Amino acid sequence: MNLQQAIAAVQPPCEQSRTASRRRFSDIAIPLGSLGLLQEAVAQLAAIQRTERPSIEKRAVVMFCADNGVVAQGVTQCGQEVTATVTENMGRGQSTVCLMAAHIGMDSFPVDIGVARDVEGARILRRKIRYGTADMTREPAMTRAEAVRALETGIELAEWCASQGYRLVCGGEMGIGNTTSSAAVTAALTGAAVPDVTGRGAGLSTEGLDRKVRAIQTALDLHRPDPHDPIDVLHKVGGLDIAGMAGFYLGAAACGLPVVLDGVISCAAALIAVRLCPAVRGYLIAAHASAEPAGQLLLDTLGFTPFITAGMRLGEGTGAVAAVALLDLVLAAYDGMPRFDEVGIEAYQPLT
Repeated sequence: MNLQQAIAAVQPPCEQSRTASRRRFSDIAIPLGSLGLLQEAVAQLAAIQRTERPSIEKRAVVMFCADNGVVAQGVTQCGQEVTATVTENMGRGQSTVCLMAAHIGMDSFPVDIGVARDVEGARILRRKIRYGTADMTREPAMTRAEAVRALETGIELAEWCASQGYRLVCGGEMGIGNTTSSAAVTAALTGAAVPDVTGRGAGLSTEGLDRKVRAIQTALDLHRPDPHDPIDVLHKVGGLDIAGMAGFYLGAAACGLPVVLDGVISCAAALIAVRLCPAVRGYLIAAHASAEPAGQLLLDTLGFTPFITAGMRLGEGTGAVAAVALLDLVLAAYDGMPRFDEVGIEAYQPLT
């Protein structure tokens, strides 16, 4: 599917299945609403998969790896060579997200969508659009055509996941400088002040944080991205990983796959996808509240309440994978618990 085909293909989730799932939670022998946001997430899975009994046994996390030219402005603690190193570690299954995913029986796929050098590793999916973005303080991060190609790369990977029988997907990312790009995207789309959405990333000093704020403001003032045109925002101040994830979320919705979101960069990508196609929102499950300043703003803008608040900010998809482990636990109860009438207990009634 191309971008317009994917947008047209997204259908609303099945509300009858959501209602049936909520009814089952009322019937099984637990207090009403006692699993909180987790049981609402299961009801959402039911609506997306169009069945009262959703399954997430086959699941995957796809990590979009790309470099950001804005690192030239001293906005990171380390150099962009780290992106390639971690991407290759992902290819060996040795990054944090890969190890977490393997532990819960989840497949992981690193994607080179824009690493600044060629990377080695048989497991790395090679979808390079360009060798990193340009320095957005001097020129647009990428061309509009490249932004569309990155979106359509994500759509293609979502289609591939669906064709392989995956029932749930997560998006992850790796790219030195990508909290700068995500803060710029967030400010452009929401109108928030740059200092309010800019954090220390992987441990910037106060001086480094000041440089980061100035770089983002410079890029926004120079390019004036149109908040009503998500592709304009992407190509002027975005990142290839953000664009790839946005397309991945859009493609997953078009294929009827639920998506568990990760942290601030993932949520910036989700906001791009929802601005392109509002119906995508029904396919997104918020995992956690990122410790980055833009994290809560993005969740509020999307209208989501996450079920993990742990101060996480690693990225890679780690928060999403942690949330999948929690979904496994609640589904074990949902599928295995007897009903009130089967155990001879009077069912709880809603309070009036």
